[in-house]
Amino acid sequence: MLKPHEKHEQAIIKRAGRKHDDDGHGGAWKVAFADFCLALLSLFLVLWLMAAREQQAMKEIMMDATAGSRQGEGQGVMPEQKGGPRGSLIERFPMPRKGMGDTRTEGNKSQDGKAGTAQAQPKKNYQTPEDLLTLSRALDKLSEEAGLKSNLQSVITPYGLRVMLHDTDKQGMFVRGSAVPTDRFRKLLREMGPVFAQMENQMLIVGHTDSMQYANTGYEGYSNWTLSANRAMSARAQLLIGSMNPDSVLQVVGMADRAPLDVKNAGAGINRRIELLILTRGQADSIAAMFGMAGQKGHGDDLEVAEPDSATLQRLRDKLGLPARKDRGENAN
Repeated sequence: MLKPHEKHEQAIIKRAGRKHDDDGHGGAWKVAFADFCLALLSLFLVLWLMAAREQQAMKEIMMDATAGSRQGEGQGVMPEQKGGPRGSLIERFPMPRKGMGDTRTEGNKSQDGKAGTAQAQPKKNYQTPEDLLTLSRALDKLSEEAGLKSNLQSVITPYGLRVMLHDTDKQGMFVRGSAVPTDRFRKLLREMGPVFAQMENQMLIVGHTDSMQYANTGYEGYSNWTLSANRAMSARAQLLIGSMNPDSVLQVVGMADRAPLDVKNAGAGINRRIELLILTRGQADSIAAMFGMAGQKGHGDDLEVAEPDSATLQRLRDKLGLPARKDRGENAN
């Protein structure tokens, strides 16, 4: 037992409660961490939407192209890889087939048994510059309504109407590096389909790219030649979906970067383009005859192909800068 004087000397120890580490700064790190997680989640969501949008665009193209070629529920038709009746060896996108639920209106009958509008109306033949100007104005109006007025240029030439659908700094025709058309360009091509369905003229569809090269420079690798050809075929597919007559297309060509509009700027958007060359009848017949298509019905039946005289050949050689042709009797090795 402690004595009275020892009680006053006894030390009293109080054990204080321990403060949490986050009390010193009020838990601000939790708010910052929550903001970081929210921003990271938003970033992943945006990236997922971008990838899904491009995938949906590709799926829509393939579904539209094969919509009329299905034989049953869940059964599709594999795309044909062989050349067509005109001998084209360009790989084709799967196209709708007539008589199997074709989505095109050209040559088909509606449900009430009457012929479609595209077949009932008389077709137009654009031959004179005045006729081609009328067609050019109609296409200009469609491009303006689609918000692509600055992406379309039309030039009347002795061979027909040259329609150039090209990229700009603000709007592209295709997803970069692919043959998938943008939504606006896809809509414009489909709206052009009915206009071309009402004409007798034939056209060339030509794809062009810029001079930017792919990393794989091998001859068998994917190149601007492949890209330009695929884009031209993609444009053809959208026009056909828009009810254009398949016989309106005389030729589909990919020219890679061999014919730039802006030669000083290799990567200029105007070099990436699709050209629709609406040909006059005489020019279409000449091209058809050159490829052995003179017997095609409606074109070239009365076309006579003969070798031009020597004076005409010499003028052509002078124009091309070729040396003078030797006489047939001389040895021209």
